[in-house]
Amino acid sequence: MASDAGRKQFWKRSGAKVPGSIQHVYGAQHPPFDPLLHGTLIKPRSKPPTTPVKLKKVSTFQEFESNTSDAWDLGDDDDELLAIAAENLNTEVVMETAHKVIQNHSKLQEQHKFQEEHLQEEKQVESAELSSVACGDNRLVKSVSEGHTSSSSDNASENSSMQRSQSLPQTSAPPLVSGMADYNTSVTPALTEREASRLDKFKQLLAGPNTDLEELRKLSWSGIPKRVRPIAWKLLSGYLPANVDRRESTLQRKRKEYFAFVEQYYDSRNDENHQDTYRQIHIDIPRMSPEVLRLQPKVTEIFERILFIWAIRHPASGYVQGINDLVTPFFVVFVCEYIEEVVENFDVSSLPEEVLQNIEADSYWCMSKLLDGIQDNYTFAQPGIQKKVKMLEELVSRIDEQVHRHLDQHEVKYLQFAFRWMNNLLMREVPLRCTIRLWDTYQSEPEGFSHFHLYVCAAFLVKWRKEILEEKDFQELLIFLQNLPTVHWGNEEISVLLAEAYRLKFAFADAPNHYKK
Repeated sequence: MASDAGRKQFWKRSGAKVPGSIQHVYGAQHPPFDPLLHGTLIKPRSKPPTTPVKLKKVSTFQEFESNTSDAWDLGDDDDELLAIAAENLNTEVVMETAHKVIQNHSKLQEQHKFQEEHLQEEKQVESAELSSVACGDNRLVKSVSEGHTSSSSDNASENSSMQRSQSLPQTSAPPLVSGMADYNTSVTPALTEREASRLDKFKQLLAGPNTDLEELRKLSWSGIPKRVRPIAWKLLSGYLPANVDRRESTLQRKRKEYFAFVEQYYDSRNDENHQDTYRQIHIDIPRMSPEVLRLQPKVTEIFERILFIWAIRHPASGYVQGINDLVTPFFVVFVCEYIEEVVENFDVSSLPEEVLQNIEADSYWCMSKLLDGIQDNYTFAQPGIQKKVKMLEELVSRIDEQVHRHLDQHEVKYLQFAFRWMNNLLMREVPLRCTIRLWDTYQSEPEGFSHFHLYVCAAFLVKWRKEILEEKDFQELLIFLQNLPTVHWGNEEISVLLAEAYRLKFAFADAPNHYKK
């Protein structure tokens, strides 16, 4: 009974010295008010007294609750606050502000419409001028006008951030030409702090009397700045010596040697022994990427010479389809050493003849160095590619058995899609800008084009596992694997792909038994 009496008298006790007693905590009972947002909604009221006020004793919990105000309770205060808010809204101000917004929007729409009409008129005038000066080769004129149309549409798209975010490259070959546009930015782009720091490191390394090639490979693995890429590629491929004093003499000697080959062999291209090789090269050049370059007769002429001389100088393999694509990255990178414009809008024939000869010779020797490491890919029956495709199949079966089983279940053979990956070094699967970034790392890796490329292909295949597993038909699977959606890929996607490939190499390269079941 004593305990029952104690419980009944709980709310009658003084809470001043009893732990756990209920106190008035205004922060908990009232929601926070932001004075900046609710300043106009709060009526000035008399401040509560700062001196403690003796409260009426509460005898029961029900009386305590009834005497405690809660900010979340509905009451007359809500109607009062709404009335104050309505009084503070000035209808004239609201209408005037809305009217200004509408006027500004209308003016912007008129400006956009006027600019688009003006650009359209300019485009028509320039197209007419190009048509009037067109001679023999209509394809060249078409490529120039298409490039101009693309640049005009890009200028128009800058008028609105919404239009810019939704615009897509309007070309007949988006993955290739857009890759050119993204890679060939102006010579002085705005560099981030990290990019500027990396560029300084490259410049310091290349400025020394003897370039440390091992250090250059470490720096180049994660990408080479565009400004130093030509010299870095020449050093990494072994075309140029590390010693600065020997470079100029080496360039002169190698360029002279190449044109001696041209003088010796190129006239024989129509001979009975070589005409089949030259005919195949002539057929494959229009198929190369990017389209904007292959439509220029001067570029076609240069590529035909490079490929024919290489085929004559390497009779064990001769010319094989796919080699024509491997010239393009070197050619584009070395052209950018001499121009400040975007390559897709640039007429290569306008460069001085001596510069064109230098670009041609440098491209030939660097491509030759690349092919020396993967020549078994292009000998009879292409055993190198056959072997690499088989290794890819075994590697994927260890990395992602579910994807491997799914392909096998639908009778998709790795040769049906991965042969091109090995033959063209993924050039047909990713935009040119991505190929160039990929080759930065390949040239930094020991056996990058032959050995490391295998792990890149494995990572590339597994990246699409979700889409692959969703396809339940042989035809749809093969179409997807031969037309992977990489048109919008950039450095970020390639960096992630390379990081995954390096992880796979680290796990499997030194453990060959992992290949075997």
